[in-house]
Amino acid sequence: MTKADLVEAVFEKIGSSKKDIAEVVDEIFETIKSALERGEKVKISGFGNFVVREKRARKGRNPQTGEEIIIEERRVMTFKPSQILKDFVNTGKQAQE
Repeated sequence: MTKADLVEAVFEKIGSSKKDIAEVVDEIFETIKSALERGEKVKISGFGNFVVREKRARKGRNPQTGEEIIIEERRVMTFKPSQILKDFVNTGKQAQE
């Protein structure tokens, strides 16, 4: 699913203008990106958590040459789905609350 598909799906359910929906979707993504850039955890209830972690520098090996290299420290983003999302993906049904 692309961002355009997401806009189309919301448009079909809500019926507002596609332009307005596209702006809302863009603003949601920008807000999430900004929070992650600041190192904040983003928790979307019933969906999952986005977390930025710091990975320290480490030794690695070039697989083609076998040469030892240093992999620089970096930030990585992880996503952990909620149990509700996991259950829905596996069964196709909403969890009973």
